[in-house]
Amino acid sequence: MPMIFTHAGIADSRIIFANHAFLDLTGFARDKVLGANFISLMNAEGEPAAIEEIESAFAGRAEHEPEVSCRRSDGTSFWASLFISPMCDETGAAVQHFISLVDQTWQREKQAHSEMLINELTHRVKNTLSTIQSIVRQAIRANDDPKAVAEAIESRIFALSRSHDLLTRHDWDGAGLHDLIDAAMEPFEAEHGGAKRIQIEGVNVRLAPKAALALGIAFHELATNAVKYGALSNDRGTVRIAWKTEITPSGERLVLTWRENDGPVVAAPTRVGFGSQMVERGLTHELRGAVHIDYRSEGLVCRIDFPFEGSIANG
Repeated sequence: MPMIFTHAGIADSRIIFANHAFLDLTGFARDKVLGANFISLMNAEGEPAAIEEIESAFAGRAEHEPEVSCRRSDGTSFWASLFISPMCDETGAAVQHFISLVDQTWQREKQAHSEMLINELTHRVKNTLSTIQSIVRQAIRANDDPKAVAEAIESRIFALSRSHDLLTRHDWDGAGLHDLIDAAMEPFEAEHGGAKRIQIEGVNVRLAPKAALALGIAFHELATNAVKYGALSNDRGTVRIAWKTEITPSGERLVLTWRENDGPVVAAPTRVGFGSQMVERGLTHELRGAVHIDYRSEGLVCRIDFPFEGSIANG
């Protein structure tokens, strides 16, 4: 354990002994330490609260052990708890102070990491609740039938949960676009012909969590529409999902195309449906992107274009 002895007295806390553990912890040479003022050496003088705690400990008034930021010889810092005990003469007067240090850097870093995780979790929960609120609001506006409203909300929350599950497996560091599509399309593939009818082409770029959540909902809406009215409503239609990144004057963008073929003849709807609103408004608002839906007779084509802030995923 790092240990030192100092002369007693607040104004004269010169170090008279330091063990090897103290020298190893701080990086100071012994000749630099001996005779130095403890507070000055450990660089606590720039922190009034820390100085007050140390001086109170020297005077025997401290209610707990000071925990302060200390300096190493190379200028880096570490957190340490200081255990200060007086060494008294026969009259009871303090003549020296014994000081031991316990490195608290790891605990401090762990605490900071925990606080960061809590802040991130709070942010995610707020975003998720905001997304659910938007889903509920738009479902109520688009449907008069309570059963239809409930089904619309339930299916979209399930879609959101699949994206959440994927992000959680990757510690919310992002998600591969290919993986995201697989997760979003899995319920539809199982029921409507599997991978043969849904073709995916593109490098597995890694998306930021915000983009992954927005696209997860968009793929669900497009697939639901394809099952009801498009290429997945018959036995031979196909869906091709392809994407690429493009360099533009404003920066790198990801361009994704959802293309349906061999389904029923498609015509533009007389009004914008709930699903289209979720795709267009969601991606435009969340990703600062552009969405263009073309109701071609041979099949719906949806083009999604947004700023790409991800990376190329490994694997």
